[in-house]
Amino acid sequence: MAKSFSLNMYPWIYIAKFSDNRWMEKYVEQPHKTPEEEVSMSEEDMMELLLKRNTIPGIPVITYTSQYGMGCFEGLKAFPQPNGSIKIFRPDENGKRFKASMEGVYMPGFPVEKFVESVKSVIRKNADIGFTTKYDKTWEKDNFLSGTAMYLRPFAITEPGIGVNVSSSPWVITVATPVGAYFESGSSGAVTTERVRANPKGTGCLKVNSNYVISACAKHEAMQAGFMEAVFLDAEEKKYLEEGSSSNIFCYLKNGTLVTPNLGDTILPGITRKSILKLAQDMGIKTEERKISIDEAMSDSLEMFVSGTAAGIAFIDSMQHKGKKVIFNNGKMGNVATKLLAKLKGIQYGMEEDKYGWMFEI
Repeated sequence: MAKSFSLNMYPWIYIAKFSDNRWMEKYVEQPHKTPEEEVSMSEEDMMELLLKRNTIPGIPVITYTSQYGMGCFEGLKAFPQPNGSIKIFRPDENGKRFKASMEGVYMPGFPVEKFVESVKSVIRKNADIGFTTKYDKTWEKDNFLSGTAMYLRPFAITEPGIGVNVSSSPWVITVATPVGAYFESGSSGAVTTERVRANPKGTGCLKVNSNYVISACAKHEAMQAGFMEAVFLDAEEKKYLEEGSSSNIFCYLKNGTLVTPNLGDTILPGITRKSILKLAQDMGIKTEERKISIDEAMSDSLEMFVSGTAAGIAFIDSMQHKGKKVIFNNGKMGNVATKLLAKLKGIQYGMEEDKYGWMFEI
């Protein structure tokens, strides 16, 4: 099974540069052998090949991105279908968010139509030379939790710069990798962190590089303590749920309502989050986007789960806050999370009707 966020980048990448008030685009084929030859290569030779593949000539090292975290990125998946085709999940939504993130830090925004077409082309060009994923019927047994996909990572980096500044001439680069499950098997528990992910009037609602330093630290600390996930509370009162380390969070309450924190300038507008809300509503589940305190979440939740492109839907079997621990649904994935997971993954992998028009043909 492919590991999440593998560094085994596929050969074809997309590069765009903003200059003279326009985007100049090209596709670059990085060093590679056939997929079959690469599988049989020695570890040393493979590492040398991957180093070459992950090096992009002409991209500077000293930039506002490398020095100050002035960069944006997206993550989206292309899913193998039972008929042998590949489809992308809601790339237009990723394109809109990418543009908003770039403009939110005063970069020239990357057009949504270019975003969608470049992602499609990277998938197509890599698939044409054998670098792709194939549908496996055995994935159906666990609602595709074991399923693999092609992960697309478009990102924006700045022109050379050493002083603190914004970017006027960024690059946009899109790479593709194989991807598997995000959370490792084992503990599914979460713990609140004392760290603050985002402050009001900050960049919490944008998908920018700098947001993820705190997230990485909090997740590392949680995992070192034996938990799967770290959960952030709000910066001002330290009492309301905000997000997981890199995911939105949901609580299914005893009154039959599915609650997720309402969007604002401290919470990322997740595309999976948006999709889950729609699926739940169509299933007849009452949904609310509002503030929910950690006390309410721990006392009134029947189920809790996180969502995101990488995670999909990952249930939380328990929550710990200030030494107090609550277990949800006897430590097992609940019915609501299971139904939503089955519907979401079923649409993505082509086993359920896509009546929403979420899946884009390559």
